[in-house]
Amino acid sequence: MRVVLEGSAFMRGLSILRKGSLETVNNDSTSLSLLGRGSGIEMMKQSVLKDTIFILYPSDDADVQEFFYILNGEVETELDGEKIELGSGDFFSANNLESTVQFIAKTDVNFLSVSTAPVFHYLSSVINALRKIGEAVERKDPYTFQHSARVAHYAVKTALNMKLRKERMDNLFIASILHDIGKVNIPEEVLKKPSKLTEEEFALVKKHPGDGAAMIRETAYADLADIVEQHHERINGSGYPFGLKDEDILLEAKIIGVADTFDAMTEDRAYRKAFSPEYAMDELKRLAGIQYDEEVVNAFEKVLYQEGKLT
Repeated sequence: MRVVLEGSAFMRGLSILRKGSLETVNNDSTSLSLLGRGSGIEMMKQSVLKDTIFILYPSDDADVQEFFYILNGEVETELDGEKIELGSGDFFSANNLESTVQFIAKTDVNFLSVSTAPVFHYLSSVINALRKIGEAVERKDPYTFQHSARVAHYAVKTALNMKLRKERMDNLFIASILHDIGKVNIPEEVLKKPSKLTEEEFALVKKHPGDGAAMIRETAYADLADIVEQHHERINGSGYPFGLKDEDILLEAKIIGVADTFDAMTEDRAYRKAFSPEYAMDELKRLAGIQYDEEVVNAFEKVLYQEGKLT
């Protein structure tokens, strides 16, 4: 018997989908498709772009199993100081992890994953929320959105070096992506002004952490609003909007503050050319213990060495 399928077909005990999925979500760097589910198992196809970080976290349930099969592309991880490269046909699995494991896509990558925990809808809600907010920001200022993606990359790797718990790393990642969304309220001519801002214009810029936090408090991510609101606070009280000091500033906000400063310094702006990574890192170290948390700066410096941005 020959069966020809135009789209999908179903019979009792068998489901066939041609070039489709039950549900797909995507943002600028990741596409996630749910291929099937049943008996507590989910099968997904995930595509990630080159240089994207993805992380395996220890599960609260020691019985959870996750399997990942690489269809094409290359990824890299580091275990006990040794770099391990995986490619097409390789697979890795996780069960009862003792600590987080970070992977980075060395090329565009496609892989299949199977999990005994329901993770798709959690991941899809995060991706959808980030996509909608990211699109709004990008329409106003493309640089801001690209900058936030880079800050998230640095922040997550810094947190890995500091061994933050899974929940805090999840929150840090999302808050990093959203940290500058309040800039949608700043006039375009101020954002792109090539000369020094006036006091009035700088006052508008200083409102963006509070404006972003207010936007987030109206969403399911309301618990992240304080991180966003504090990312320009400095441990000596010289930051804004509240002039908070040291222990009054959330660690996640301190991490974003360091990553944010470095990325801002090492990218071209309307009013100046980019500084070198060495110069930017020297500035952060000079101000460690004054404006920036010293432990965070040290962990961030390790990230730059790990990535080859410092030698």
